[in-house]
Amino acid sequence: MTIALFLSILLVAACGLVYELIAGTVASYLVGDSVFQFSTVIGTYLFAMGIGSFLSRFVRGNLARLFVRIELLIAVVGGFSSSALFVAFAFTQGFQLLLYLIVLVVGTLVGLEIPLLMRLVKDRYQFRDAVSHVLTFDYLGALFASVLFPLVLVPRLGLIRSALFFGIVNASSRCGARASLPSRSSGRVVFKSRVSRRSSCCRWRSPAARGSMPSPRTTSTPTTSFFPAIRRISTSS
Repeated sequence: MTIALFLSILLVAACGLVYELIAGTVASYLVGDSVFQFSTVIGTYLFAMGIGSFLSRFVRGNLARLFVRIELLIAVVGGFSSSALFVAFAFTQGFQLLLYLIVLVVGTLVGLEIPLLMRLVKDRYQFRDAVSHVLTFDYLGALFASVLFPLVLVPRLGLIRSALFFGIVNASSRCGARASLPSRSSGRVVFKSRVSRRSSCCRWRSPAARGSMPSPRTTSTPTTSFFPAIRRISTSS
């Protein structure tokens, strides 16, 4: 695992938490009752992460490529989340629906990324080391975002520009992840390679195996030697 992959894990966690904080802050500014808004947004986000972790068991194919695509999708949805919420509150009646839909989508995708990262690094590290590395930098990213959001982002950039900024950071982090992750990370590929090695081993052993086995044409059986003996006895008699 390289430093670029460490940084990408940290940025993934930081971006996901920033999107969650932005959604809760926008809802508390526009609707009010900040305790209710933050409680429901955080609860929905954690529930969506559980959904993403559950869905990760059904993921097959090139895991590295899928991880990069998930990064881009989170960047697009999270980067425009605050702008979409302000527009929905001003021109539509579906602000609450859009709010929880954005939180569900972002939380599901972030929850899907963590198991994929563990599956991607399991070949380089033991299972306990892979879990330790991924979760350590995931929690460090969450701490970084929780400190940066109220002290720097909201006072200096505001909610809309903060979301756009972290959307750009989220999209750019895929470059480091793509450079550090293996190009082919799939259970099917590993299975095919094992089968091919097994078949090549069988082909290499097959000439020796054929040479050690007797040929069916040169093998004399009791029946083939028995009938000529009967003929000789009958003619001599």
